[in-house]
Amino acid sequence: MKKKIKAILFDLDGVLVKMPEAHYDALNRALALFGERINEDEHHQYFNGLPTRKKILELEARERLPVGLIEFINEIKQKYTHELIPKYCPPDYSKIILMRHLKDKGIILACCSNSVKETLHSMLRSAGLFDYMDLIIANDEPDPEMYLLAMQKLNITPEETIIVEDSPHGIEAARAANAEVRIVRGVEDVHMGLFNDILEI
Repeated sequence: MKKKIKAILFDLDGVLVKMPEAHYDALNRALALFGERINEDEHHQYFNGLPTRKKILELEARERLPVGLIEFINEIKQKYTHELIPKYCPPDYSKIILMRHLKDKGIILACCSNSVKETLHSMLRSAGLFDYMDLIIANDEPDPEMYLLAMQKLNITPEETIIVEDSPHGIEAARAANAEVRIVRGVEDVHMGLFNDILEI
């Protein structure tokens, strides 16, 4: 018997908006103040998908940054990120149409992201997607608790849930939440065809 999907939980960066490179650029601008940077290989193989504070902690552990600067660097990075949002998060009408179709099918929509709340809301508003979300959870909830918390708040089970993710850390967290995981390579993969079984196209 076909299971009934009630909700779709979306990651944000690299799934609904093209922000991973913006986060990468913003963090490197902040790190440059200390003569440090993350190269592209490091970013894609390890750091992509981690909250900024975890990235800074890891750089501290590798003795690439002085200890005790997490909040200072994070604050600077967030400032640079906000400056980049309009460029990287323009309204995406294909995503807006997709959200409308899913809502018309009675699907609950949520966004769960490692971005801080203010940045997360700004990105969703810039992309025209904020009003379609029934729930938005930012990085004050650690993985995989973020997805488990979303299901709890929405009163749904993992069997009734699809999680859409792109980064290795996010995919691991989604699988740990025991929901169905649909893996995408980037924003371009999030389209009507990804949900043929739900939209019955």
